[in-house]
Amino acid sequence: MSERTPISTRRGLLGAALGATGAGLAGCDRLATSPAVNERLSAAEGLTFHVQRLLLGRQALAREYPASAISPDFRANGTVNPDNEDYQRHVTTGFKDWRLEIGGLVERPLLLSLDDLRQAPARTQITRHDCVEGWSCIGKWRGARLGPLLDRAGVKPQARYVAFFCADTLELTLDGTGDYYETIDLADAHHPQTLLAYEMNDAPLPVAHGAPVRLRLERQLGYKMAKYVMRIELIDSFANFGRGKGGYWEDRGYQWYAGI
Repeated sequence: MSERTPISTRRGLLGAALGATGAGLAGCDRLATSPAVNERLSAAEGLTFHVQRLLLGRQALAREYPASAISPDFRANGTVNPDNEDYQRHVTTGFKDWRLEIGGLVERPLLLSLDDLRQAPARTQITRHDCVEGWSCIGKWRGARLGPLLDRAGVKPQARYVAFFCADTLELTLDGTGDYYETIDLADAHHPQTLLAYEMNDAPLPVAHGAPVRLRLERQLGYKMAKYVMRIELIDSFANFGRGKGGYWEDRGYQWYAGI
């Protein structure tokens, strides 16, 4: 979507929220506790959802850029090297034995290696990553399109959401609610720009940016684009995951639909 499109309401409200709370704020955890930010994002959530789905259509593409626009230094945010022991073992072997599980409400559960993902229907795109903290970077991504993978698994009729479970833990909790996870609906999962990205700027995805694969969800804010994806599950509700709001940051005050 073009920056000049008048229906970029969330981006404008986000900018107003950041201005109201001070330009010095840094880190998603601090913004998640800001009443001003959450009030403005909450006001935009329903509007952006319906505008994108009803007026733009489910398949409308986010803006793509020429190679000359790629940011020379794409900022790595959040966790940059999970201390999970299993994950670190995969790092040392170059993810040779890593497998991505796609299960839950599917007819044919999948267990996919990186090579399997590289052989799946793919897409390359140069897009802008907009962070809730107020910064943006442009990067080139290549990855397996999520929609065809879900079709291959055979999504059951009762499935409504796709849940991504990740290797990083941002908060130590006894009940596991500090483990990073994210959810999206099936419409976004089948969007042509929704990828399980395994390359960034023509190189294997770096650890700091979510290796071996990260979600790219180009019509939403960056906190929806889960890094270090280890397992995908098709579900009918996210009420029983984490704290029941649909994602790690959503459980801490962010909005579930973060369209821009």
